[in-house]
Amino acid sequence: MSIMACMNWSALDTSHMAQALALAEQALFITTPNPRVGCVIVSATGQVLGLGHTQAAGQAHAEIMALRDAQALGHEVKGATAYVTLEPCAHQGRTGPCCDALVAAGVARVVASVQDPNPQVAGLGFAKLRAAGIQVDVGLGEQEATELNIGFFKRMQQARPWLRMKTAQSLDGQTALLNGQSQWITGEEARLDGHHWRARACAVLTGIGTVLQDNPLLNVRGVSTPRQPHLLLVDSRLQTPLHARLWDTPRTVVIYHATRDTALEEALKAKGAELVCLPGAGEKVDLAAMLQDMGQRAYNEVHAEAGHKLNGSLLNAGLVDELLMYLAPLLIGPGQPFAALPTLVQLEQAASWRFVSHTALGCDLRLLARPLR
Repeated sequence: MSIMACMNWSALDTSHMAQALALAEQALFITTPNPRVGCVIVSATGQVLGLGHTQAAGQAHAEIMALRDAQALGHEVKGATAYVTLEPCAHQGRTGPCCDALVAAGVARVVASVQDPNPQVAGLGFAKLRAAGIQVDVGLGEQEATELNIGFFKRMQQARPWLRMKTAQSLDGQTALLNGQSQWITGEEARLDGHHWRARACAVLTGIGTVLQDNPLLNVRGVSTPRQPHLLLVDSRLQTPLHARLWDTPRTVVIYHATRDTALEEALKAKGAELVCLPGAGEKVDLAAMLQDMGQRAYNEVHAEAGHKLNGSLLNAGLVDELLMYLAPLLIGPGQPFAALPTLVQLEQAASWRFVSHTALGCDLRLLARPLR
C-alpha cells in the first residue's frame, strides 16, 4: 500500500510532533523489543489533552498512555488530533490494536511520522483509521522517528538487528598499548556517553579475547535504566571462565560457539548461560548465522564492544551497520588497532563510510559513521 506524505504541515503540527518525538525518546531504554513511540493528543483549539509514550513490552503503547492521560485529566478527546511517531498498530499482540482505541475514542485526525515496518501492521493501521472516517496524514518527523527505531526497522525489514560497533581509540587508531593497557584512553564524559549507548541496546556483544584479556563487566553503569541489556559472547571453543566478572550482573547471557564439549557446555549452562552452536569455517562461529539468530531473539540494536579480531571479522563480513568511535587526542604509537583488517594493494579496495555526526565530549570526539552501500 502506498502512503502519501502530507507536506502542508502547520506550525502547530510541527510543534506537537516535536513533543511526540521527545516523548518517544524518553522510552529509549525501556521498550525493547517494541519500537519507541510517543503520542500527543490535541484538541481542535490547540489544547494538549494527553501525553504518552510506549511502556515496557507487554504494557501499554503510546496511544493508550495518551488516552489514559487525557481521561485522568478529565479531558474529552472526541474530535481531537493524535500526533504519533509510528503508525498505530492494527493487530492483537500482548496488547490490543491502538488504531481501534483511537477509533473508539472518536479522534478526528491522526498525524503519524512513518508507516510501521512490521508486516502485521504495514499500512493496515492507517487503512482502519481511514475506514472509520479519520483523517490520516503521514510523514511529519519521519527521519527522526526512524532514527529512534533504526534497529526495529532493520529487524522487521531484514530479520536481523542493527549492529553498532563501539571503539575508544587514539588519534593514530590504537585502542590499547602493545602490552594491553587501555584504561583510560578516553575521558569520563566519553565513557559515560558509551554507557548511554549500551543502555539503549537490546544486547551487548563481545568476544572471548576481550573476556580473557580485560575481564570486563560489560553492563550499564552510571545511567538510570530499568533493564540491563543481554550479554552476547562469541566463544568458539568455550573458553569463558566460570569465575569471570561478566557473571556478576543478573541478565541473560548467550554464548555462541563452534565446537562441542559436553562438560564445558553443562558447566556454562549451570552458570545460567544459553548456548548456541553455529559452526562456520575454520572452527569459528558463523557470524552471519549469529546475526540471524539475534533477529529471531527479537534484538533490535546490538552494541558490539570487542577486540580487534572479532571487530575485523564483523567488518570483513559486512555485518556492521554503524561505527560509534570515541577519538582521544593522544598519539600512542605502536599498539593494538580497533580491527584486524586485510592488507590492501589499491585505495579503491577500501571500504567507504560516511560520517553521520560528530560531537565533542570533554577533550574527546564522538564520531558516528555508516557504510556507503
